[in-house]
Amino acid sequence: MSATHAVPAPAVKKGLTARRWWPTARRALSTAFLLLVATLIFNQARRIEWPLVGAALAEQPVGGLLLALALAAASHALYSTFDLFGRRYTHHKLPTRTVMGITFISYAFNLSLGSLIGGIAFRYRLYAKRGLSTGTITRIVSMSMLTNWLGYFFLGGLAFMLFPLALPDEWPIGEATLRSIGAALLAVALAYLCACVFARQRHWHVRKLRLTLPSARMAGLQLALSSVNWMLIAAIVYVLLEQRVAYPTVLAVLLIAAVAGVITHVPGGLGVLEAVFIALLPGNVPETELLAALLAYRAVYYLLPLALATTLHLVTAARFRARTNRTSALPGSASS
Repeated sequence: MSATHAVPAPAVKKGLTARRWWPTARRALSTAFLLLVATLIFNQARRIEWPLVGAALAEQPVGGLLLALALAAASHALYSTFDLFGRRYTHHKLPTRTVMGITFISYAFNLSLGSLIGGIAFRYRLYAKRGLSTGTITRIVSMSMLTNWLGYFFLGGLAFMLFPLALPDEWPIGEATLRSIGAALLAVALAYLCACVFARQRHWHVRKLRLTLPSARMAGLQLALSSVNWMLIAAIVYVLLEQRVAYPTVLAVLLIAAVAGVITHVPGGLGVLEAVFIALLPGNVPETELLAALLAYRAVYYLLPLALATTLHLVTAARFRARTNRTSALPGSASS
């Protein structure tokens, strides 16, 4: 005979209330941030002399563009290793080449189409075709996202604390608030590392999902590779700006622009990146030259990898279909 424990009605009501107000608050915050960014975009776009932007883009040094291409290639190659953490975490047996190819394709589409359409949907589809279960794919995606944002939290914490930006007066946060945000980000990153190093209980079950803390070595690699990746991305913009803005400043602005693009759900952060850079780098670089550098950044980091990923996806899909057809045609295969 087993005892059952009824949940008190006030506790149930409190839980339901919390679940009701949080989505509304999150939508309100997202809407407010979207309006802020939209205002920035509109105010800046109407003041820009677009013919001058085109001329400045044409004057980009060839050496700088080539270096930016090399940095972009290094960043995409590095990000493509993030799902290997998921392979180690879930113990699936897909080859390294397959895993990195899926990660590269997903990341390239994620940059231009958003995480739900690109980074998440593509991973589920491509991994499912290769026989992985939904639960395994979910753990791979979660580990990859954790790796990416772990480096962001660590670098963002350092950048916002040590190199606080002069924020526009109309922004709802100031230097002190930015430093506090940096401290919070750094604390979260360090808390994860400490948990992986010192925690005694390393396994939890959330519904049907089993969560396991990675080893200290894996957590350290996650932090190192993700941090280097974010630094490479900032280095692309730094090079295209011809080093006229201090690198820590470029890194801090890029990190703010990255989270702004995520919050506003604008695919590829189109317009958001430009608005944030123009708002936070007033007077450092003429607006036309700044926009030219950012357009070049989009070309080398978003558009060229997207074209390559699209081609790779089509070729891979065609080969996979051909291999599947050959397998189904073998004697003894099930036929309709």
